[in-house]
Amino acid sequence: MAKRFPVFLDLTDRKIHVYGGGRIAARRVETLLLFAPRLTVHAPEVSGGIEEAAKNGTLTLCREVYEPGAVPADAFLVLAATDDDEVNEQIYEECRKKGIPVNVCSNQAHCDFHFPGIAAKGDLVIGINAGGRDHRLAKKWTDRIRKEVEEDGYDDQAEKASDDGEPS
Repeated sequence: MAKRFPVFLDLTDRKIHVYGGGRIAARRVETLLLFAPRLTVHAPEVSGGIEEAAKNGTLTLCREVYEPGAVPADAFLVLAATDDDEVNEQIYEECRKKGIPVNVCSNQAHCDFHFPGIAAKGDLVIGINAGGRDHRLAKKWTDRIRKEVEEDGYDDQAEKASDDGEPS
């Protein structure tokens, strides 16, 4: 698999759709909510975190199973995280036809993007990825970096670290 280029996207006012409501979907939703205020989850049943976010109005919950043709054409990103590999593949195929970047939790070969581990504080955001193959390695480094960021904090280190003293 080719190396992936890390990119940080402005998700403000971008429509992101997550299909699935289980453990993997819940973890990704929790992270996305830090960056994406226009998040819609499609699942007949959801975990407690997703349910709570829907009750609080921080996401839209559509209690429905995926039906072919259901992915909105104006979606910016889609995550296929159902517990059914066949459904995830159908979502992938639909997104490919519509030109929508998709992440399929059950098939790394069908991921237009990877979902990174995140360490963040203030404006500092660090994404960690191990190529989608070694989740333990990515988690280990995410935890280490997150601890460092939380303990050391974020102050004027970005300016000190840059060559010219100016924030980039």
